[in-house]
Amino acid sequence: MSLNISDIPKKELTKGITGRYVHAENITIGFVNIKKGSIMPAHSHPHEQTTQVISGKLEMTTDGITKILEPEIITIILSNAVHSAVALTNCEVTDTFWPVREDYK
Repeated sequence: MSLNISDIPKKELTKGITGRYVHAENITIGFVNIKKGSIMPAHSHPHEQTTQVISGKLEMTTDGITKILEPEIITIILSNAVHSAVALTNCEVTDTFWPVREDYK
């Protein structure tokens, strides 16, 4: 199966953060746009997650440790880890979740 990402409906996660999500049998992949200054509040979920910044700079805090994510950096967020983010610039991010994020369907 092949999809054009721009054909996938957008889902607003919070003000200034939208994603387009693809669901396979065991994973969900999100193509996320974040406007500069937007905040993803601290949260956790049972899913393992990877976050890769495609463009921009994203400040991410995971279990109390804050790092700046830029292109070519990928971070791994373990199941139930508390994490949050602030966009230092406009960002494009790819998130991958295991297992599938049913709540993003």
